[in-house]
Amino acid sequence: MTAPLLSGAAHVRALLDALPALDTDRLDAWGRHLAAVLVGGGRLLCAGNGGSAAQAQHLTAELVGRYRDDRPALSAIALHAETSAVTAIANDYGYDSVFSRQVQAHGRPGDVFLGLSTSGRSGNVLAAMEAARAGGLTVWALTGNGPNAMTDAADEAIAVAAPATATVQEVHQVAVHLLCAAVDLQVGADHATSATYDGSTPVAEPSPARS
Repeated sequence: MTAPLLSGAAHVRALLDALPALDTDRLDAWGRHLAAVLVGGGRLLCAGNGGSAAQAQHLTAELVGRYRDDRPALSAIALHAETSAVTAIANDYGYDSVFSRQVQAHGRPGDVFLGLSTSGRSGNVLAAMEAARAGGLTVWALTGNGPNAMTDAADEAIAVAAPATATVQEVHQVAVHLLCAAVDLQVGADHATSATYDGSTPVAEPSPARS
């Protein structure tokens, strides 16, 4: 039976119920690991479908560009965004191969692959995870309720326990931002060292006096 569609206050309550269980310690650890990989010349590969594809692309955009403060560009590719490759591979090899073929092309031992799926059962993401493991990449998963096929296939996974797909996606978006922040803190891209959040407006260190 399909769960009732959440709207209004019920939608917000579902999100507030799910957020406290998000594994922020694991995301911090992922950020430290990913920072070391990227600064060392490695790469992050991400893949998802639909809303999860959008979140994968959001993550890679923050890393190649910047999350908040300026820092060197970091190598990250959202595989679904390679539209000519996706359509060519789907046409020649089938849709379940659209990500795995790219992992074989772009992934190197020591790189990181992150798969995103609210169901944890996306065949093309699972195939990419298998290709990543075979290629010596570290494999992470962001999914909905677990355990599921992707949590079983990953080296490490964060499974969001929530009844609604929308809630899972919203928590995944928070996870993406926490991962970006953890990477930037690890590489030293925090240029407002005294800024804290305590419910008031953060105050950054004053700029040095100009001569």
